[in-house]
Amino acid sequence: MTTPMLHILSLGAGVQSSTLALMAAAGEITPMPTAAIFADTQAEPASVYQWLDWLEAHLPFPVHRVTAGDLALVSATVRTARNGNKYTDAQVPLYLRSPTPGERAGIQRRQCTGDFKIDPIHRQIRTLLGGDPLRAWRRAGRPDPKPVRQWIGISLDEAHRMKPARPDYIENVWPLVDRRLTRADCLAWMAARRYPVPPRSACVFCPYHSDAEWRRLKTEDPEAFETAAQWEETYQDALAQVARIRGVPFLHQSCVPLRLVNFTQADTAQPNLFGNECEGMCGV
Repeated sequence: MTTPMLHILSLGAGVQSSTLALMAAAGEITPMPTAAIFADTQAEPASVYQWLDWLEAHLPFPVHRVTAGDLALVSATVRTARNGNKYTDAQVPLYLRSPTPGERAGIQRRQCTGDFKIDPIHRQIRTLLGGDPLRAWRRAGRPDPKPVRQWIGISLDEAHRMKPARPDYIENVWPLVDRRLTRADCLAWMAARRYPVPPRSACVFCPYHSDAEWRRLKTEDPEAFETAAQWEETYQDALAQVARIRGVPFLHQSCVPLRLVNFTQADTAQPNLFGNECEGMCGV
């Protein structure tokens, strides 16, 4: 086995991964991807799905859209274990306000990226790969190169998010970092070819949004902003039923209901926190 069998582009449908896809389509990055995979949380703003339709029509390789379901619904659904304890699946890393005045309860652990981005992509990769090449690779003692190269749309300014793939048969690669391209460079590349500007790709209720992004949603996409505010309330009601959760969850680090946050107030300002999403699967 001398060459990887599959080149898979992990497509978030944001600026970086879209630029990566169009660069590959133009032959500026080789080899041509076998396919791109878009993991749909069913919680992106409408602009992302509209952009994905446009992008798919301009790519010479297939785009597979996969999903683990509706993240908004799954994460806010209260389930009962056999022992009677209540719980929710696919936790989102919201900020928890402690029931004790003056104390902060912390941040929930993040399951959403793994359950709704990484796992669906890996399932589709296994489907595309099939069993025989993978078994042959493992029987041969797992030689290099690995049978799958997964292209991740992380740019140079986010290089700290680079991380090896979890499965032993996937090698993550970062073509934008290799070419020393930042997010601004990606936008310039798109503009030079008169492509439309891709939207920001992230769940509408992602707690990693910066104040600038929340403000943009509120003014430019009020429907998406209202969806996030409503989900915050629904999620609070759900976690109130889970005894082990001590605290009330909020989307903004100020632990103020989203509709009431002053996104220009310095003492509550929230930076862009996508650097905390170290898998490199969200926001690209």
